Amino acid sequence: MQQTRVAVVGSANMDLVGTAAALPRPGETVLGSDFVMLPGGKGANQAVAAVRAGASCVFLGAIGSDAFGVTLRARITAAGVDTGHLRVVYGSSGVALVMVGGAGENAILVTPGANEAFTSLTEGELAAVRDADVLVAQLEVPVETVTAAALAARSAGTRVVLNAAPARPVPAELLAAVDLLVVNETEAHALTGRAADEPAALLELVPRAVLTLGGHGAWYVERDRPAVHVPAVKVDVVDSTAAGDAFTAALAVAWGEGRELVEAVHWAAAAGAACVRRLGASVALPRRVEIDELFSRPA
Repeated sequence: MQQTRVAVVGSANMDLVGTAAALPRPGETVLGSDFVMLPGGKGANQAVAAVRAGASCVFLGAIGSDAFGVTLRARITAAGVDTGHLRVVYGSSGVALVMVGGAGENAILVTPGANEAFTSLTEGELAAVRDADVLVAQLEVPVETVTAAALAARSAGTRVVLNAAPARPVPAELLAAVDLLVVNETEAHALTGRAADEPAALLELVPRAVLTLGGHGAWYVERDRPAVHVPAVKVDVVDSTAAGDAFTAALAVAWGEGRELVEAVHWAAAAGAACVRRLGASVALPRRVEIDELFSRPA
């Protein structure tokens, strides 16, 4: 099997993660139990997840000139991701403040920092996109940058997977270049204005889409084909922070390897399930052997 070449355009953050029995309500202070500081950001997470799932990956993004930036580059590089195009911007790196409750639920505040300065793409960065089998992008960096990457990918025959997160307006020019859209219920509603139980509404925007539903699995929809529900893989949930990133990256890797998309969604569901069994974002992203184990588990 040929190794999938993935290019990821997206954010890199330092995640400051605290755990407690219950998340605080507005105005409330609660005592936590643990704290860890870990590399994160949807772009960096998906790049690391792609490598662990078996792909080669180049990451295009920006870090700050602060100590967080130094640590982010070192950690992402150590994970096997090509960071040769990772920019350094004067100022602070992106930071995510993550609170995790006892049932694995979370609340996250992100300050973008250097990610906001990742505007436009150099010719070298565009060439990296064109050389990939699959481009994976999210919306934690300026949408103009994501659009430029998607158009470059489309011109070269590189498949475009857009994880439209966080929920925000997506220009028609970007949607027209997307081969596969990945969204959760909140993001789907923001794009279509429809209820989450209408995944087919996404096909008015893109030719293929996956609607993730957490513990209720996912819907795969494609024009001129019946919708397919893929059940979640049942595991004990510790922290759901990076499950969507593990899912999206594994989906892109499997598709790049030539799997049928329904099978790829099943494999991605196994990746998401493997991720939630551990605390943290990048450190919880599963390796291929873990994904295969859950994928082969009897339903």
